[in-house]
Amino acid sequence: MYKLLLFASLFLAVFSTSAAKIIDDEHVTKETDCFTGIFADYASWHQFIAQKNKRKAKNEEAYLKRIKAFEETFPQDMFDNFKANLTCHNFKYQVDNVEVLGYIIKPKVIKNKLPVLIYNRGGNGNFGSVYFAAMMRNLFPLAEQGFVVIGSQYRGTSTKNDDLDEFGGKDVNDVLALIDFIPHIASADENRIGMLGVSRGGMQTHVAMQHTNKVKAIATIAGATDLVKELTFRPNMEKNVYVRRIPNYKENKQAELEARSVMNWVDKLSPKVPILLIHGSDDKRVSVENSIQFAKALDKHQIPHKLVVYDGDNHFLMDHKEQLESELVNWFNTYL
Repeated sequence: MYKLLLFASLFLAVFSTSAAKIIDDEHVTKETDCFTGIFADYASWHQFIAQKNKRKAKNEEAYLKRIKAFEETFPQDMFDNFKANLTCHNFKYQVDNVEVLGYIIKPKVIKNKLPVLIYNRGGNGNFGSVYFAAMMRNLFPLAEQGFVVIGSQYRGTSTKNDDLDEFGGKDVNDVLALIDFIPHIASADENRIGMLGVSRGGMQTHVAMQHTNKVKAIATIAGATDLVKELTFRPNMEKNVYVRRIPNYKENKQAELEARSVMNWVDKLSPKVPILLIHGSDDKRVSVENSIQFAKALDKHQIPHKLVVYDGDNHFLMDHKEQLESELVNWFNTYL
């Protein structure tokens, strides 16, 4: 029951206060400021986290440990800096007659039009949704470096029934629709678009790239490139995700997995779109072999790319956060 109440409170915080629109497009039905509700200031957010952990912690020592971890990961000076220098909006938009949630982040002070990064999140359904903490940890630093960052939560997220997510099926349209919004964002340069996919978002990126020629460079972090081979590495994905999410999976297992695996169409990739591959060598969720073998295939087909493997790091790459951000910023600044 508590988890449901927490989810509801976060959802209300996301869509509580209207804001002046960044995206001037009829398909965008509502924009709201990210820095509202419990995220209006650091004290409100800190109080919310404190109250939540007070209920969950087994004792005072465990509670103080959790609060310290929060303060170290999200210090007040970082929060205040992002709030002062970035504009962040959540929005709703229509795709295939389905309402989808999205978000956009950009610097407040803009002298010239900025390159755009389309961010494809990981997870599935509600799991892995990009809420405020994830934005602050992963996306605000990129926007601060001079990018407009826009992303989709994918269809069905933040609803009672999140089964609309087909894990690389019709939900890819939710990503492609963002490309059409970019000309309607005053601060965005529609001729400099990049795409960044994390985990499942890596798969999402490659599938989306089959349907657009407007993206000039891409990067993936811990992306799955061969879902068939991944079943031997992490077999529980079949029961927990594939069977539930992928339409007609039991009847067309091989075809559906291959359709979501870029290793099956490397020869169709554009030699004009460079690919950055980043992975942790100790990733237990998506085998590092996905990126290693994909890099070899890119070599064979002369697709420009760079492979970065962080030794000893896991799926989330928190031990190399600064290096990761530097790699991404340098990559997209070079090719956009």
